[in-house]
Amino acid sequence: MAARVFTQQSDIERIEGLVIALPSQSHVRVTLRNGDIISGTVTERPATQVFEDPVGNQGINSVVCLDDPSAPVWQVFLWLSDIEHVEHLSPHNGSTI
Repeated sequence: MAARVFTQQSDIERIEGLVIALPSQSHVRVTLRNGDIISGTVTERPATQVFEDPVGNQGINSVVCLDDPSAPVWQVFLWLSDIEHVEHLSPHNGSTI
Protein backbone atom coordinates (compact mmCIF):
# COMPACT_ATOMS: atom_id res chain seq x y z
CA MET A 1 0.00 0.00 0.00
CA ALA A 2 1.19 3.50 -0.85
CA ALA A 3 0.06 6.73 0.79
CA ARG A 4 -0.13 8.29 -2.70
CA VAL A 5 -0.68 6.73 -6.12
CA PHE A 6 -0.83 8.41 -9.50
CA THR A 7 -2.99 7.92 -12.57
CA GLN A 8 -2.44 11.22 -14.42
CA GLN A 9 0.06 10.93 -17.26
CA SER A 10 2.11 13.95 -16.12
CA ASP A 11 2.49 12.46 -12.62
CA ILE A 12 3.45 9.05 -14.03
CA GLU A 13 6.03 10.69 -16.30
CA ARG A 14 7.53 12.47 -13.28
CA ILE A 15 7.85 9.15 -11.40
CA GLU A 16 9.40 7.54 -14.49
CA GLY A 17 11.87 10.44 -14.76
CA LEU A 18 12.95 9.86 -11.17
CA VAL A 19 13.44 6.15 -11.91
CA ILE A 20 15.83 7.11 -14.72
CA ALA A 21 17.62 9.58 -12.41
CA LEU A 22 18.28 6.88 -9.80
CA PRO A 23 20.47 4.19 -11.41
CA SER A 24 21.90 1.37 -9.31
CA GLN A 25 24.99 2.24 -7.28
CA SER A 26 24.74 5.98 -7.92
CA HIS A 27 25.65 8.26 -5.03
CA VAL A 28 22.88 10.85 -4.65
CA ARG A 29 21.56 13.62 -2.47
CA VAL A 30 17.77 13.58 -2.40
CA THR A 31 15.64 16.53 -1.33
CA LEU A 32 12.20 15.48 -0.17
CA ARG A 33 9.04 17.53 -0.60
CA ASN A 34 9.05 18.21 3.16
CA GLY A 35 12.55 19.74 2.90
CA ASP A 36 14.51 16.83 4.39
CA ILE A 37 17.79 16.04 2.63
CA ILE A 38 19.15 12.49 2.52
CA SER A 39 22.38 11.29 0.91
CA GLY A 40 23.21 7.70 0.07
CA THR A 41 23.90 5.10 -2.57
CA VAL A 42 21.04 3.68 -4.63
CA THR A 43 21.05 -0.07 -3.92
CA GLU A 44 19.01 -0.92 -7.03
CA ARG A 45 17.27 1.23 -9.64
CA PRO A 46 13.62 1.57 -8.59
CA ALA A 47 10.83 0.28 -10.82
CA THR A 48 7.38 1.76 -11.31
CA GLN A 49 4.73 -0.46 -9.81
CA VAL A 50 0.98 -0.50 -9.33
CA PHE A 51 -0.02 0.13 -5.71
CA GLU A 52 -3.26 0.78 -3.88
CA ASP A 53 -3.74 3.85 -1.73
CA PRO A 54 -5.48 3.71 1.68
CA VAL A 55 -8.95 3.97 0.10
CA GLY A 56 -8.33 1.28 -2.53
CA ASN A 57 -7.53 3.39 -5.60
CA GLN A 58 -4.92 1.82 -7.86
CA GLY A 59 -2.13 3.83 -9.43
CA ILE A 60 1.60 4.16 -10.00
CA ASN A 61 4.39 4.87 -7.54
CA SER A 62 7.83 3.48 -6.75
CA VAL A 63 10.27 3.02 -3.87
CA VAL A 64 14.03 3.54 -3.82
CA CYS A 65 16.40 2.17 -1.20
CA LEU A 66 19.45 4.24 -0.26
CA ASP A 67 22.26 2.91 1.87
CA ASP A 68 25.70 3.95 3.01
CA PRO A 69 28.41 1.38 2.23
CA SER A 70 30.52 2.78 5.08
CA ALA A 71 27.66 2.16 7.53
CA PRO A 72 26.12 -1.18 6.43
CA VAL A 73 23.32 -1.16 8.99
CA TRP A 74 21.90 2.14 7.65
CA GLN A 75 19.20 2.01 4.96
CA VAL A 76 16.30 4.23 4.07
CA PHE A 77 13.36 3.50 1.77
CA LEU A 78 11.78 6.49 0.02
CA TRP A 79 8.63 6.78 -2.05
CA LEU A 80 9.49 8.50 -5.32
CA SER A 81 6.35 10.61 -4.89
CA ASP A 82 8.04 12.18 -1.83
CA ILE A 83 11.15 13.22 -3.78
CA GLU A 84 11.40 16.82 -4.95
CA HIS A 85 14.96 16.83 -6.32
CA VAL A 86 17.83 14.41 -7.02
CA GLU A 87 21.46 15.56 -7.16
CA HIS A 88 24.13 13.12 -8.33
CA LEU A 89 27.23 13.20 -6.14
CA SER A 90 29.29 10.70 -8.13
CA PRO A 91 32.41 12.37 -9.55
CA HIS A 92 31.60 11.31 -13.11
CA ASN A 93 28.05 12.65 -13.09
CA GLY A 94 27.08 16.08 -11.78
CA SER A 95 23.57 16.08 -13.22
CA THR A 96 20.43 16.90 -11.29
CA ILE A 97 16.72 16.36 -11.80
